[in-house]
Amino acid sequence: MLIIGKNQSTFIYMSKTKKAQPKKKYGPDIYKRNDHGLLENVDYKFNDDGSINWRAMIKPEFLYPNKDWFSMRGQEVPTSIDGLEDRQLLIMLGGIKELAKLRGYTSVHFDVNNISDNYVTAKCTICWCNNYETVSDFTTTYVDVANATASNTDDFCMKFLETIACNRAFVRCVRNYLNVHIVGADEIDKSKGADNSTTVEYDAPAITPTGLLEKILRDKHGVDSFEGFKNVLRDLWKAEKYRNEEAKNWSSYSDISAKEARKLIPILKSK
Repeated sequence: MLIIGKNQSTFIYMSKTKKAQPKKKYGPDIYKRNDHGLLENVDYKFNDDGSINWRAMIKPEFLYPNKDWFSMRGQEVPTSIDGLEDRQLLIMLGGIKELAKLRGYTSVHFDVNNISDNYVTAKCTICWCNNYETVSDFTTTYVDVANATASNTDDFCMKFLETIACNRAFVRCVRNYLNVHIVGADEIDKSKGADNSTTVEYDAPAITPTGLLEKILRDKHGVDSFEGFKNVLRDLWKAEKYRNEEAKNWSSYSDISAKEARKLIPILKSK
């Protein structure tokens, strides 16, 4: 640059300096956790009480409208998830895996029991890494269970009951521990009311209140589908034996809480 004054000329040389580029993160850096047990490169969402809002951490690409929820009510199925409530959505298995990875775990263990041609139960045990939300210095373990049967899967899934049961147990274990109230796509009844059983003998014990509820409906009332169970609920409502406004939002057995299942079991046993 040339500056011309009254009595002199001055030359000033200016050089361009490059801005330091941020270091590109790779492998170990991406999964590095801070002193709070959180991934350093993740933008977490928090609740008012300071806990992590894991529901808000779900990427929209893993969510889609629950077709059955709308079909059961004679409503058109939306083409997007915009404005939908959690009960109107389903979450893909990939979304559940993503949440588990974000939360951090040390191990996942499956215990598959009661294996038969038409009935399988699976228990999923996840040992979670500690973070600031946990009060123990040791890993936190959470367990949940699920089943896959001839009456809650379609023809294709009948060939892979063990895998379906394990996926359902894993989904339930993750979302219940992280307080996510969106039903997993793997959890819903895919039988569509079809009877996929032949000469099925269900001698496997039900290990959850919901599982026992299904067994009573099947053995005592001949109900092999969730739609059939909805018909039983309508009869109970008319007879004033069981009334629950939330029941209209149930689209699968996984929507029924253990508390409500325990209320229904003695009613159905005596009916």
